[in-house]
Amino acid sequence: MERKWGLRLIQFSAIFGFIGTYLGSHMAGVMDYSLRPIHAHILLVGWLSVFAWGIFYQIFEIKYKKLVTIHSIAAMIGAVGLTSGMWFYNLNPLNLGDTFVLVFFIVGGTILLIAFFLFAVVTFFTVPRTERN
Repeated sequence: MERKWGLRLIQFSAIFGFIGTYLGSHMAGVMDYSLRPIHAHILLVGWLSVFAWGIFYQIFEIKYKKLVTIHSIAAMIGAVGLTSGMWFYNLNPLNLGDTFVLVFFIVGGTILLIAFFLFAVVTFFTVPRTERN
């Protein structure tokens, strides 16, 4: 279970890594750095954090398998929610209502916060190496 979710998280992070580096390349090319906060969060949350979680699940076995699934889903939804919420909040390219944009941003960030909390909990339920098959 952990390895399956670990690979999914690594694949998901690879997509974020590509988006983040493309965004950085685009900003440098047009000499417009207004998207720096979004670029930074895409790379730090979507690529680095999600990648680290994926590697953790490749290495460790977790006692409560359902916790891995819940954390991984929350991580993916939170990474997309926070970064797209930042994009909406800073640029509002779709001319969405201010209240909707603010709530979207807050909900995305909150789901990501829950994912970080769940990961902290997961780390306390690893199976020691001597008990592995």
